[in-house]
Amino acid sequence: MHAYYSARALEYDKIYLKPERQPNLREMEAWISRVFEGRSVLEVACGTGYWTQFFAPYAAKVVALDAADETLQIARGRVPPEKVEFIRGDAYDIPMHAEPFGAAFAGFWWSHIPLDRVEPFLAGLHRALQPGATVVFIDNRFVPGSSTPVSEEDADGNTYQTRTLSDGSTHRVLKNFPSRDALLRAVQRFSPSAAYREWDYFWALEYTLTA
Repeated sequence: MHAYYSARALEYDKIYLKPERQPNLREMEAWISRVFEGRSVLEVACGTGYWTQFFAPYAAKVVALDAADETLQIARGRVPPEKVEFIRGDAYDIPMHAEPFGAAFAGFWWSHIPLDRVEPFLAGLHRALQPGATVVFIDNRFVPGSSTPVSEEDADGNTYQTRTLSDGSTHRVLKNFPSRDALLRAVQRFSPSAAYREWDYFWALEYTLTA
């Protein structure tokens, strides 16, 4: 996965150019820009900073984490450095800060988590947050004709896509498409009042972390 996203860095944002997805994206961009207003935000798997640019101006501060230097370089050029600290790091081993964060965000990361790692990932994320923190995930829905077809499913139920980059290289990429019920179950013990939102091509999961 790391090798794929490093190689894909310069064409990463092409996914946001699909014409049929533009109305959804404009609505999501406007929504996410205000969700973290006044809060300190930990962003996991920030990629090129596409989503960071919308909420960072309204947040108190943002620490954005990604594993690939190539995407972080693009992100640093997109968002003013006085608003965001971009750091290289592992989403499964989130570095602790002196003060816990008041919010967390991950865009298009959940679908790349193996099913058996969802719970430990969430536990690690929550350790970096304060009680009452707002947590938001957004990701793709599978839409035939717009989404890359699923090419494989493993014994654990994880699904994969075969993706081709502009250099002609092909990559086997983990890409799960969780249902609404699966998402709500995954966070139920951390927050029994999670809210699920859905657009034509995307979903969002928002919850308040209980003590």
